[in-house]
Amino acid sequence: MRKEYLTIREISGPLVLVEEVEGVKYEELVELELPNGEQRRGKVLEVNEDKALVQLFEGSTGIDVYKSRVRFLGKGIELGLSMDILGRVFDGLGRPIDDGPKVLPDKRVDINGNPINPYARLYPSEFIQTGISAIDGLNTLVRGQKLPIFSGSGLPHNQVAAQIARQAKVRGEGEAFAVVFAAMGITFEEANYFISDFRESGAIERAVLFMNLSDDPAIERIATPRMALTAAEYLAYERDMHVLVILTDMTNYCEALREISAARKEIPGRRGYPGYLYTDLSTVYERAGRIKGKQGSITQIPILTMPEDDKTHPIPDLTGYITEGQVILSRVLHKKGVMPPIDVLPSLSRLKDKGIGSGKTREDHSDVFNQLFAAYARGKEAQELAVILGEAALTDMDRMYYDFSDTFEERYVSQGEDENRSIEETLDLGWELLSVFPSGELKRIRQEWLDKYMPKFKKEDRQEEKSDQKLEPVTEED
Repeated sequence: MRKEYLTIREISGPLVLVEEVEGVKYEELVELELPNGEQRRGKVLEVNEDKALVQLFEGSTGIDVYKSRVRFLGKGIELGLSMDILGRVFDGLGRPIDDGPKVLPDKRVDINGNPINPYARLYPSEFIQTGISAIDGLNTLVRGQKLPIFSGSGLPHNQVAAQIARQAKVRGEGEAFAVVFAAMGITFEEANYFISDFRESGAIERAVLFMNLSDDPAIERIATPRMALTAAEYLAYERDMHVLVILTDMTNYCEALREISAARKEIPGRRGYPGYLYTDLSTVYERAGRIKGKQGSITQIPILTMPEDDKTHPIPDLTGYITEGQVILSRVLHKKGVMPPIDVLPSLSRLKDKGIGSGKTREDHSDVFNQLFAAYARGKEAQELAVILGEAALTDMDRMYYDFSDTFEERYVSQGEDENRSIEETLDLGWELLSVFPSGELKRIRQEWLDKYMPKFKKEDRQEEKSDQKLEPVTEED
């Protein structure tokens, strides 16, 4: 029988101060029972001698300071795990919200997880196909990587997240693949969009969804990504599955951290966020990767909205330090009607070179990527020059690059929400777009790949073939 305490001394918002406690630990689960029998749950935020500061999940409205009883449960927040979690929708604390039965767990695991020994990590090196050309072709996602998407308020990051969750796969036969999707601080409409999209596309069968709504408690928001990563670790390291974890929106998660930090009267850091924001984010992001001796892996795509589209804001800034690159969504491209509006030039996947090439994507991938990137960058420079000096000041070659950048955005970057391109289709499209340039301009592609792939895309070559066919003499047999 656990001790019950009637020693609540102070209540401030969702925080409850309990005195004269014994043996209480940090992050321990707490049950608070009101005089009418109603129970509320929380966790220990701080312990100082015989005092414990408890944060309630459901809030503190209606609590009688003198008659409410507090019990410390001697364990942290746990998630029940089995293969039955696939195809299910849970709230931010791991409770089913899809009208399905309770999950019968094979085991219960603390959601804070264990740190991965750096020596036990394997270097990410295998390609994950998202079906989105701007990612697969230019900012390639590699199995075990952490590749965030930096977005802005009003940009279609939710649609991009849903598309990746629908389409992502590890190439190869017999590869067990799952998606763990965690949404934090989203509206009911957004949650309904994600759940409906997963169900209509059939992706729900290989997915686990955790939904924390904007009116749910902040403390639950902090638990949600850890719930998702605990589920992912079970599927990856115990069930040998390749797991893609999508976390949206990490900005809401950080706002919850700031809210709790302010309630605890901690000294604020940059822009009011707690000084330990970097450390806290690392405990989420670093739970991705591959481990020696394990078949499965965890790949992570955190999505965050940059306040005022500011890349130097603490959340994207610190995220960039921990993760291996970033995919940036552009407001300018969104206004042009490009979907997904991925801004190729500032986006970066630091591990892309490890996941492309012969045996992974295709032998010409690296050269095509470099040439496309260089041509697009030069085209954008030509467009900026035309704004200053006028289009008449452009050379014929500058004009060619100018037109290429528009075509590249319209055909390569933009592809719509339902178009799922294989990596071969993406690379062939790159060759087709580059075929407008004379061979002398394609300096970043090796001659052997030019000879092998370019002939079927060169317009003049195809026209010559057609004219040759027309000029063939007609024989008597014909």
